[in-house]
Amino acid sequence: MTKVLRTLFITLCAGLYACVTVNVYFPAAALEQAADRIVKEIYGAKLKEMEQQEKAPVPEGAPPAKDKSGAVMPGTTALEMMLNALVPPAYAQQPDIDVDTPAINQLKGQMQTRHQQLMPFYNAGAVGLGANALLVVRDPKAVSLKDRAVLQDLVAQENQDRNALYAEIADANGHPEWEPEIRTIFDRRWVANAPGGWWFQDAAGAWVQK
Repeated sequence: MTKVLRTLFITLCAGLYACVTVNVYFPAAALEQAADRIVKEIYGAKLKEMEQQEKAPVPEGAPPAKDKSGAVMPGTTALEMMLNALVPPAYAQQPDIDVDTPAINQLKGQMQTRHQQLMPFYNAGAVGLGANALLVVRDPKAVSLKDRAVLQDLVAQENQDRNALYAEIADANGHPEWEPEIRTIFDRRWVANAPGGWWFQDAAGAWVQK
């Protein structure tokens, strides 16, 4: 191998290693699936489809399949073999996301119960899905005067639990620094799973009815 080819090979290997490491460092896809499940549980959506999910396909660039003896199975490409040699399996696999701690389950239970109380306010347009994955009192005049204090209290409690939920998921997975990214993912999933007619804030902060 010439010096130029050797340099190119080393550069390519370093780039591949860096790409895999960055992608695995924050498992956005796994966290989005976890957020979807939590949001649907809180909203009260049926989870049958999630329980019957087929096994996810192996992502491109994953380590080659091996038999029980550890030998590479037929069909493994040279690039896959090189990636397997360069990237330890711990880095090449998507990590499991833990969203089943006692603290998370307690927060979910509180939010599920509160959601039933919030439903009339969502439907009336009095409360909306605001930025930063929190609720906002959008139009207090949409409800009676006697209900406005109840609405304010429910929103304050819900936002307190939402902030605690995002922080708890980050802590439970050993990465408290993930909290902003987790919040961003939940911000999208609250809106994506909301029924039609509810209000949410777009990227510019304007209110939009779904």
